[in-house]
Amino acid sequence: MISKLLKLSITQESYPQQVAETLAAPSWSQGCVIQVADGIRWIELGRQGNGNPNPSLLQQALDTSEIVDDDMWFCFAQRNRSTESSEQYCVSIQVSDADIAHDQLRELSSAILSGVMQWHSFQQLQDRTIRTETILQIAAQWHGIKKTDQLILEIVEASTRLLHAERASLFLWDKTHGQLVARPALGIDAAELRVPDDMGVVGQVVQSGDSLRIDEVEGQEQINREVDNSLDFTTNNLVCCPLRDRDGEIIGAFEVLNKLQGSFTSADLKALEDLANHVAAALEEAQEVEQIIASRSLIAEQAAEGVSLIGECPQIVALRTTLERIANTDLAVLILGENGTGKEVVSQLLHFKSDRRDEPLVAVNCAAISESLLESELFGHVQGAFTDAREDREGKFELASRGTLLLDEIGDMSLSGQAKLLRVLEDKLVVRVGGSTPIHTDARVIAATNQDLNAMVREKKFREDLFYRLNVMTVEMPPLRERGNDIILLAEYFLKELSARARRKAPKISASARKRLQNHNWPGNIRELRNIIERIIYLSDSDRLEAEDLPLASSSSDQDFGATYHGTLNEATRQFQIDLIRGQIKKSRGNMSEVARQLGLHRSNLYRKMGQLGMELKDGTS
Repeated sequence: MISKLLKLSITQESYPQQVAETLAAPSWSQGCVIQVADGIRWIELGRQGNGNPNPSLLQQALDTSEIVDDDMWFCFAQRNRSTESSEQYCVSIQVSDADIAHDQLRELSSAILSGVMQWHSFQQLQDRTIRTETILQIAAQWHGIKKTDQLILEIVEASTRLLHAERASLFLWDKTHGQLVARPALGIDAAELRVPDDMGVVGQVVQSGDSLRIDEVEGQEQINREVDNSLDFTTNNLVCCPLRDRDGEIIGAFEVLNKLQGSFTSADLKALEDLANHVAAALEEAQEVEQIIASRSLIAEQAAEGVSLIGECPQIVALRTTLERIANTDLAVLILGENGTGKEVVSQLLHFKSDRRDEPLVAVNCAAISESLLESELFGHVQGAFTDAREDREGKFELASRGTLLLDEIGDMSLSGQAKLLRVLEDKLVVRVGGSTPIHTDARVIAATNQDLNAMVREKKFREDLFYRLNVMTVEMPPLRERGNDIILLAEYFLKELSARARRKAPKISASARKRLQNHNWPGNIRELRNIIERIIYLSDSDRLEAEDLPLASSSSDQDFGATYHGTLNEATRQFQIDLIRGQIKKSRGNMSEVARQLGLHRSNLYRKMGQLGMELKDGTS
């Protein structure tokens, strides 16, 4: 028998069973049971035969280091003081010849117990390693979950799988109302379960700060049967531990109920405690993310309230309808219009009326960034990509991912930049300057320009494929001079808004001022109007806005045409046309395509008209 015991390996999972079979094999033995005490419960590690020793004999063996017997059973036990839980191991052998049993077991008992303890410690270490790896894998999946309720549901489902249990609940402590709130509780249909914070097992755990393990033998009276009855559920056994925040304060309790097979062990409770450490961290992270999202949503709502499209002219009414239809889509939008007509306002409305409103709206002025830096600005760069690239940097496409990217003055982008932009729009992938790793982006692109992209495409200054990629939806902003009474509506809006900022009463617009506002040509459009009103608000104390208060340059509509033009009607008309074309050429800085568009002519017809008027082509530039 000794030689057989020596050949057994403690690394084998069936080691205690093999020891039990070996000790039951001699003629003087009729069976063997090897057990470990977990609390007040005995757990079998190995058995051969059907008999069981008297519980009082087991207790007697625990109280001494000697072999004890009652003529039918020999028992010897030892406590493993090298572990945190101080397990107690007992080997019980049913004997038929007491004298031979004494002789055989006297020298072997210590070695047998030592082998069983080493095997159990090895198994516990393996189980703990596997469970730790599992817990870390589970916890890693929790990071990034933004909603607390979703996270809690993931936690309780994971804990039931880990501990092979029927149900789990995570209770958060509502100290203000003296309640523990399970939200949600797995297996409970209600959105949340509330219990007093001084009742039942969870109440005792949060009040004491100590974990509890309840089974069929110990602690049944601590279970809150009122909750069981209300949920039509019977709790047979459970483990419960406190949840603590980063400062060690108790914020709730974590409870797992009804082991599917057998009862919970101390190892199960230790696993729950390990899992609870990750639970608290994940909950705090999710709650912080929720607060950030809520704050960001509030900021987005406040920003959206400050953006409005003022006006009642037919063009603006139609524009509002169009924006409502396309705002909550991912369609690319091309906004056309003169400087100052409100293209940026339209881009903001498209963003704030969409589901992307809580994500960033990133604007890039393509005309304000040099060609050499534009690609880095849009797509980002890696460290060392160029002289000043001292670190990796995200581009605007990455920053605007899940949000909206406004490419203002898109017509000023270089042809090479246009080619790379087209690739990003088609593939939804960005490669940083100097890098090679594709980065996914989900930014919605809105482009804006005051240039005639159609003409630029014909002149090979803008890529045709990019034009059609951007031109999925086109929004044209009417110039202010074509919006009729909207000029007065906008003036009144700016007077009210800017007066409130200046903490003064908004002045009223006189009839003469209204007439002058409507007669002005507004080359700077809404931006020009706003700047004029702002200047008046801060430089004038009058409660009435008169025509002479408006610092407007004289326009053709303000002049006495009879004093300006002389001769016959044909002569005056010819001179007026010459002056008008020259004025538009100066205003458009020689961009004849823009001059033709402003005058409602094709470019070829404009040159023909200039020839008819005797104007030389050098009066305009290409």
